[in-house]
Amino acid sequence: MARNSDSRLRSRRAVLVAMVSLGLMACTPVYENHGFVPSDEELALVEVGKDTREVVAATVGKPAASGLLNDVGWFYVQSTYRRVGAYAPKEVDRQVVSITFDDKGVVENVERFGLDHGRIVPISRRVTESNIKGVSFLRQLFSSLGRVSAGQLLNN
Repeated sequence: MARNSDSRLRSRRAVLVAMVSLGLMACTPVYENHGFVPSDEELALVEVGKDTREVVAATVGKPAASGLLNDVGWFYVQSTYRRVGAYAPKEVDRQVVSITFDDKGVVENVERFGLDHGRIVPISRRVTESNIKGVSFLRQLFSSLGRVSAGQLLNN
């Protein structure tokens, strides 16, 4: 009879340990990446003022999104989401690489943007002129983050 109660106690402990373990695993954050952004090494191979759309497509690949109205640029977007348990996923990072072209299809600008405390910040920039094309696309892209508009993020 003592053996029977010992085996019940052990099985209850095993069930309790299994339940606690499953509960702890459910609270472990899971990170998911969506989209594609070329690495800095790949972008270093793109020469501003020299390479064309075809060379960029062969070097880093074509993006999933291009310029909205006039097709002056290619935009590579990658987002990282954090999921914990049954809660909805939360976006914790977003990277955008913008490669713009002139009228002849030659690379004009190569820029990388990211988020820092909810603000859009340029991480790296290689430009041939000071005019940055495609900002309206970036504003639209980043405006979906939270309930803050892109205009509020860009202005101090």
